Amino acid sequence: MHPKEGWQAGRPPIPGVSPSEGVSRRSFLRGAGAGAGMLLGAGGAGSLLSACSGALAAGPAGRTLPLPRPDRPVTWPIYADNKPIKSGLLPERNATLKIYNWVAYVNQQCLNDFGKKYNCKVELTTFNTMTEALAKLSSGQVNFDVFMGVTNDVIGKTVAEKLIQPLNQSYIPNIDQAWSEFTNPFYDQHWQYTVPYTIYTTGISWRKDHLSDSPASWPNGYAFPWQSKYAGKVAILDDYRESTSLALLKSGIYDLNTTDPAQLAQAQHALQDLVRITNVHIDNNDYTEVPSGQMWIHHAWSGDMAAAASYMPKGVPVDVVGYWFPQDGKGPTANDTNAILRGAQNPVLAHLFLNYLLDLPNVLTNISFNGYMQPIYGVTQQRLVHEGILPKSLISTVVLEENLKHGLWELQLPVEADLAWQQAWQVVSLGI
Repeated sequence: MHPKEGWQAGRPPIPGVSPSEGVSRRSFLRGAGAGAGMLLGAGGAGSLLSACSGALAAGPAGRTLPLPRPDRPVTWPIYADNKPIKSGLLPERNATLKIYNWVAYVNQQCLNDFGKKYNCKVELTTFNTMTEALAKLSSGQVNFDVFMGVTNDVIGKTVAEKLIQPLNQSYIPNIDQAWSEFTNPFYDQHWQYTVPYTIYTTGISWRKDHLSDSPASWPNGYAFPWQSKYAGKVAILDDYRESTSLALLKSGIYDLNTTDPAQLAQAQHALQDLVRITNVHIDNNDYTEVPSGQMWIHHAWSGDMAAAASYMPKGVPVDVVGYWFPQDGKGPTANDTNAILRGAQNPVLAHLFLNYLLDLPNVLTNISFNGYMQPIYGVTQQRLVHEGILPKSLISTVVLEENLKHGLWELQLPVEADLAWQQAWQVVSLGI
């Protein structure tokens, strides 16, 4: 459920540089979901999850983990043997700050600038899937200070396993620059363990020069890919949550965490209809295939399409690329977080780094490479266009604070329901 999952190489930081040949933005591993289930659900000291409806069984002690929801927020505990660091400490000297992050999910310039400011080295190690990251961290065989891009569906696991440490908020005054919702997010009340990183939506991208209409002209823009006249030119994301959610939305179902078998069956049938009438492609190359014209309609992530200018063929203006997200905000919305790992060798620098990436000038530098917006006051459509970070024609990729009020969150599911979602998707994807 993450736009960076499966990346093997980074995207170019400036327009005009071609991406690596054959690199998919995220490869869907049909066994990955089941693998994650085994990682989280198997018995033993590292186990946290098993099938139930309202909470996830955790660990041999029989503890339970709630499933955070906007209407059921969660405050995670702070353990006696995992407390915040003391206030007023000086940054570590002669240090190397070690960061663990998704591939191509932070601007190297930000890392370089931080190192110069605090007279330290910064070392970046990357991962391709959250399952991979959690497995390595749980093994105890790796040692990092900062964990970037933590998806909110795994925060409970990282807290319960004491993989991350609670924050000493006195080192992070720039939280005042973040949208107020993120000082008390539903998935980590009182931001005890995380600060916000990126935020993004899932909508529809299309080539304006090849199509006579747009998703905005339809009563339900999420139904836009179901057009037989564009057979062979339609693609959906290779992701069991995102594409099943697309089919739910097309069917007028707005609960993207449904556990209703009838609704999942309806979504499965809608996707099978899409396959039948359009010979739909399934991939995560929205960021290259729409700019190149290989696909005319692509289910897409906002951050991918914000970077479309980097992939336009020579002589083709970026204005021909469109990105639609419903005006009422009732579409998939998600965000990632940053955290500090327990046992960090440089915890003060780690706190200062989290603070650094909440400061507007550094945020703008990061977005200029990353493409993914950050929920910081001052990151506006007008500012991004004025700074030359985003073409005016793609301001719809910018996530607005109001989107949080109406956005539809794809959140962690009870294990049995998650398996049902995977099964519905496999029926579709394996049938092509």
